[in-house]
Amino acid sequence: MKGKFIVFEGIDGSGKSTQIKRLAKRLEEMGVSCYETREPTDSPAGSLVHHIMIGRTTADERVIAALFMADRVDHLTNPVDGLMLQIDKGVTVISDRYYFSSYAYHGVELDMDWIINGNSISADILRPTATVFLDIPVETAMERINSNRSRKELYEKADRLAKVRAKYFEAFDKLRDVETVEVVDANADADTVEERIWAAVSKYFEGDE
Repeated sequence: MKGKFIVFEGIDGSGKSTQIKRLAKRLEEMGVSCYETREPTDSPAGSLVHHIMIGRTTADERVIAALFMADRVDHLTNPVDGLMLQIDKGVTVISDRYYFSSYAYHGVELDMDWIINGNSISADILRPTATVFLDIPVETAMERINSNRSRKELYEKADRLAKVRAKYFEAFDKLRDVETVEVVDANADADTVEERIWAAVSKYFEGDE
């Protein structure tokens, strides 16, 4: 039996990293083998994205979007550590971001349909079992970013994040017939958010205990 693929999405500061670890721990205690990952990766394309995000180099938004697309395909298909290797072994993969991040973040400047089409290779290879969107107010996100980060990345500005949040919901609506999205109110303490996430995703693991 193939593994599940759970993707966490949200604007910067939404608490994805914390909740991914909590979900993985919970599933592993149930006997579900998990593999945690994130995008962009540390591949050559992903490393270049990291450099752009922290301002070491600059690129046109179309180039950035294309780099994410390339990094994503490699993330899935790499013969050494690609996600499909884990999925095919029956391991549940939990990812910090996937293609909805591209639709939302790049969709602010670029045509969303172009981005969706460009990511169709990845979608054809592997659609998430469920995408968990951690929804928090932009003000809360900025408070977390300002208190936890020594430096902000390219998109970590309040007005930009507000637009990104709106684009997420535009993408969810556009793809509602082909994608499974669980929107979770993440404007609460970590324990409460963890229980809300479990209430949303536990149905995908019924029978796996």
